[in-house]
Amino acid sequence: MSDITSLFVTRLYQAALSERGKPVDPVELEASCWSIAEDDEAGQAWCDENGYPGYTSYASLTDLPYRFPIFKDLVPVLDKHVKAFAKDLEFDLGDRKLKLEDIWINILPPGGIHTGHLHPHSVISGTTYVAVPSGAGSIKFEDPRLAMMMAAPARKKDARAELSTFSYVSPAAGDVLLWESWLRHEVPINMADEERISISFNYSWD
Repeated sequence: MSDITSLFVTRLYQAALSERGKPVDPVELEASCWSIAEDDEAGQAWCDENGYPGYTSYASLTDLPYRFPIFKDLVPVLDKHVKAFAKDLEFDLGDRKLKLEDIWINILPPGGIHTGHLHPHSVISGTTYVAVPSGAGSIKFEDPRLAMMMAAPARKKDARAELSTFSYVSPAAGDVLLWESWLRHEVPINMADEERISISFNYSWD
């Protein structure tokens, strides 16, 4: 009798940030993101020079948890989510652990996009969502085998999720998404009338 199984599964973790650890005040978190963006002249300049829509602190502020108490409170909550995901992935970490490598703010304006990319040199990457107005769009994940599918036909539009070439996930404010850092992803155009605010991060194997 025929037997078809799935090999080399790509895992995606989605949960409410509040499920693990001390709750982080969402109102204060959003206000802090705006305040940081307004004061970060170096970050604003980097965005202008590099054609980055909206604002990101990725290239300017590398120590948010040391500068702002709410980000310090956020880190142990993220640590617990990452620990749960690492357990699901069945990583053999030995006597080392996964540790936060960097964390940054993203404010994507109406019409803004973040093109396809991955996060080299990290193990787990993720985003927690602060403000997701209606129409702000999904995060788009790409089948990591895509580059090797030179002669393959396209998938059916109603193909099962695990067989789709692209997967779209629509997070809500307060959600956290985690994935392995090699997974290519992008943020399609923000069709909302307001900014989409998120906080992204990478964990390395320390």
